Amino acid sequence: MAVGIFDSGLGGLTILEAVQARLPDVDFVYLADSANAPYGVRTADDIYDLTVAATQRLFDAGCDLVILACNTASAAALRRMQESWVPTDKRVLGVFVPLIEAMTEREWGDNSPPREVAVKHVALFATPATVASRAFQRELAFRAIGVDVEAQACGGVVDAIEDGDMILAEAMVRSHVDALKRKMPHPQAGILGCTHYPLMKDVFQEALGPDVTLYSQADLVAESLADYLERHPKMMGAGAAALLTTGDPARVSTRATQFLRRQITFSAA
Repeated sequence: MAVGIFDSGLGGLTILEAVQARLPDVDFVYLADSANAPYGVRTADDIYDLTVAATQRLFDAGCDLVILACNTASAAALRRMQESWVPTDKRVLGVFVPLIEAMTEREWGDNSPPREVAVKHVALFATPATVASRAFQRELAFRAIGVDVEAQACGGVVDAIEDGDMILAEAMVRSHVDALKRKMPHPQAGILGCTHYPLMKDVFQEALGPDVTLYSQADLVAESLADYLERHPKMMGAGAAALLTTGDPARVSTRATQFLRRQITFSAA
């Protein structure tokens, strides 16, 4: 039985690589909604409708568990989906919670009341839609008190990365970090709140400075999924992977190959 991984584009491939390395015996189906990317500038209702359609496509492909490896979808659609749409025999998980659990030093599934944590000043870098949703702050408030979060909407970064223009992406990252630091000069932690951003992790780190701890999601999501699958061993398979896109497979495959610097081949969804 395969695990579905969904992203609006190619950013979720950073999650796929990490979970494949951590769980080599699990089958995965990756779906990129490239025809409708990017999600970060869309309305909440648009994001919800597109995410539901993509998740249903993965359910139809035999996935009982789907990971929204898209922060925008996790922020704008996940809670609504879980409350009113996800079938009782299926699970849909997001990427924010494992990251927040790591930052607040909680074990997986620790639902104790919010408490004081060591990190007090957090810089969140995310898409405009993710920032507008305030989903990160909401999930953090369930687990920690006394944490100041300054969010920076990083418009244009995803488009530059998807287009393979890493010089433009780097310039945009530096500009967004400068803007954040004008609002919060001395953050203790930086959250890369988009699965594209790990590709620019070194640039974020250099711009923020060596004293800022950066959190990105790939390895954290992989560990969280490993914990989940230990309690649901029926999900284990043979390590197969299928890569699907709603866009042009040839174009998306070329971009994905540039993105991960190894041959990647997508098929039409």
